[in-house]
Amino acid sequence: MTGDLGVYAGLFMVAFIAATILPMQSEAALAGLLLSGSYSPVMLIVIASVGNVLGSIVNWLLGRGIDRFRDRRWFPASQAQLDRAASWYHRYGKWTLLLSWAPIIGDPLTLIAGALREPLLSFVILVAIAKIARYLVVFAVTSGF
Repeated sequence: MTGDLGVYAGLFMVAFIAATILPMQSEAALAGLLLSGSYSPVMLIVIASVGNVLGSIVNWLLGRGIDRFRDRRWFPASQAQLDRAASWYHRYGKWTLLLSWAPIIGDPLTLIAGALREPLLSFVILVAIAKIARYLVVFAVTSGF
């Protein structure tokens, strides 16, 4: 049981970090655990989704204070990425958050949502839809659906 807890905690951390500053492949971690057949697929998807959504909330919070952090070395997005994300966000609004799962543009979109003061509730709902859908696709692919 302790081993299971460690695996689930590790997946949570990988998914959390993957949505924040450091590059990480949560999909590969999830796929590997799903393929092992040793863990509940529902628990794996829930834990990865919660971790990834919480990581995106960190980006939203950073976006709220973006002017204070933008010039820091550890800041997760370049000015060009932020400008591109802001352009998308202005054009399509909060619905761009359905792309928060996507590599390269997803994290900057979540930062911009915070900077542009997207309400937290609508942010969480849209990001959760996107992140859960991505992990369900990983499940479907690894399960042979």
